[in-house]
Amino acid sequence: MSHRFEDKQVDRDWLNTNFPCMMACPAHTNAGRYVELIAEGNFEEAYRYAREPNPMASICGRVCAHPCETACRRGEIDKPIAIRALKRFLTERHGPESRNPVDVNAGRRQPQLPYRIAIVGAGPVGLSAAHDLALMGYSVTLFEASQVAGGMLYLGLPEYRLPRDVVEAQVREILATGNIDLKLNQAAGRDFTIADLRRDFDATLIAVGAHRSRDLTIPGVDLDGVYKGIDFLLNVNLGFRFTIGKKVLVIGGGNVAMDVARSAAREVLRQHVGGVENIEPSAESLNAVSTREMMDVTLSALRLGAKEVHLVCLENRVEMPAALEEIEEAEGEGIVIHAGFGPKRIIGKDGHVTGLETLKTKSVFDENRRFNPTFFDNSESVLDCDTIIMAIGQAAKLDFITPDDGVEISPRGFIAVNPETLMTTAPGVFAGGDCVFGPRLIIDSVADGKRAAVGIDEFLRGTKHPDPIIEVQIMDRYKMPLNLLDIDRQPIPMLPLNRRTGMTEVEVGYDDATAMAEAQRCLHCWVNTVFEGSHEDGTLCILCGGCVDVCPENCLQLVSVDRIDFDAETTAQLTTAREILGFELDDIQPDELGTLSGSVMLKDETRCIRCGLCAARCPAGTISMESFQMLSPEPTGLISIEAIDRSFRPRPRPNTSTPAPAPVTA
Repeated sequence: MSHRFEDKQVDRDWLNTNFPCMMACPAHTNAGRYVELIAEGNFEEAYRYAREPNPMASICGRVCAHPCETACRRGEIDKPIAIRALKRFLTERHGPESRNPVDVNAGRRQPQLPYRIAIVGAGPVGLSAAHDLALMGYSVTLFEASQVAGGMLYLGLPEYRLPRDVVEAQVREILATGNIDLKLNQAAGRDFTIADLRRDFDATLIAVGAHRSRDLTIPGVDLDGVYKGIDFLLNVNLGFRFTIGKKVLVIGGGNVAMDVARSAAREVLRQHVGGVENIEPSAESLNAVSTREMMDVTLSALRLGAKEVHLVCLENRVEMPAALEEIEEAEGEGIVIHAGFGPKRIIGKDGHVTGLETLKTKSVFDENRRFNPTFFDNSESVLDCDTIIMAIGQAAKLDFITPDDGVEISPRGFIAVNPETLMTTAPGVFAGGDCVFGPRLIIDSVADGKRAAVGIDEFLRGTKHPDPIIEVQIMDRYKMPLNLLDIDRQPIPMLPLNRRTGMTEVEVGYDDATAMAEAQRCLHCWVNTVFEGSHEDGTLCILCGGCVDVCPENCLQLVSVDRIDFDAETTAQLTTAREILGFELDDIQPDELGTLSGSVMLKDETRCIRCGLCAARCPAGTISMESFQMLSPEPTGLISIEAIDRSFRPRPRPNTSTPAPAPVTA
């Protein structure tokens, strides 16, 4: 396949919709590109695509909730590409935990700058920010309250999901990026204050996460044998001695945490520095984090020697917010799920828990879909147990912030920030992660760290990071595998049940052949069918209809112009985009479209599988296959997330029932 490059203008809104996996990733990792390279067997180059925008690629390859897979267009056909598992495949071969690590930062670090940055918290936000700031040339000091770096990656995630040596290898790689000094056992409020940092550093980032368990206010929570989920996981993951009973009951899940967040007082934050907002936690993220905590607690309890582990949740089984595969995995390992029950009180004897009294759930949400559980009268029942663990969500602990610091705390207990720069109400003080947005996905925290690094850099140097460069590649003789749609999603290998003992990692990962087979299922959404006939090249459409006939997905239609409704909004958008759409509207004014005779080619982008058959079939050469990717304009190789969001912020769509036209032949 030969290629040539062209300097072309691209409609950013259109391009946004054709990068679904990349735009769904909070860090905007170009997943499609590394999946394509895996299919070709080019694993090292694929690793570079996966790792360069994401300093925690090895961790995300194991525990990311993969919003990219949710957005994957292959999922509309059968099942999405296993993007997370493919990332793990790459990091196991070339990540810092591998035998053949690749240094993606070689040559990217910029000359030293005369600024010092303090970061409070060495979790995913703090580490990601430190990585990018070090590449930019800043001196960074990380203050971590625990005796280990990694935050909840180390303290909250069980080792059977995320091995400690992977976390340690990732942290070592980040610390080696540049001038980063890690100070452990340094807690804000005890060993230093925000005022101290503001005096000694040029900028400060607060990234303390949400390490405090939420409380469940029912009778009996103070009995011996009742534990909070986060406290339980912290003790287990730090190796502290922890006594657990033989019959453990876990109270979950996500919607309880959502209720806590939503029922908090809704007050309007006072206006401070420009753009600072009181950001409401995302119900979807709270759900995802809390249900993951619920599953982690249950499986960890089983691995600690409990003979029986039961789980009680409000929702019935089909409504449970946890992913189906997580529920099935838990049940497969012996977890007994009591779906559709709510806790009423904890029963005890001689000061120790002996059971949980529950009520049968009538409904979880009211008619407005707000969380408002109701229960059947006289439906009480008791589940016997000797240990109860409450996995009902996490909260931030921000008592180290004082009024004199000038950092505004919202009524919900989160730090208020400008959502684009992440600067707080105190100039030069930034914040990100769970202490700002509530519990979220790990990849969200990585993105926050990267966004904060750019915000700090722009604050100190007073210049905006440039928009990414759009590279357009014309692909001659492009084709996809003939059996593209016949390849099934490759199952991710797992340890058999009889070998899932202790904290042994459960997922095994792909081998080379399986990874390449899975990668070949990718639809290559960054490649698009483009109609650009011209008089000069003699490639004007001849209306033969060959492309319509050969299209296997029926996504092309050749229709007469009089069948298209060119309303005022559509005409206005075409006029605005005239420079980009010049080849479609050559010698035609947008307001003339409703009066001309001729034909219009309509393409349904959502159905196109990028097979390239239409381009191969076109006798006039009107149709080409073009590849689009974003490149960094900066010497660090970093692409600013804020710059991508600024460039690709969607515009209002015209209110029309028919698509805007492609080429018109009058």
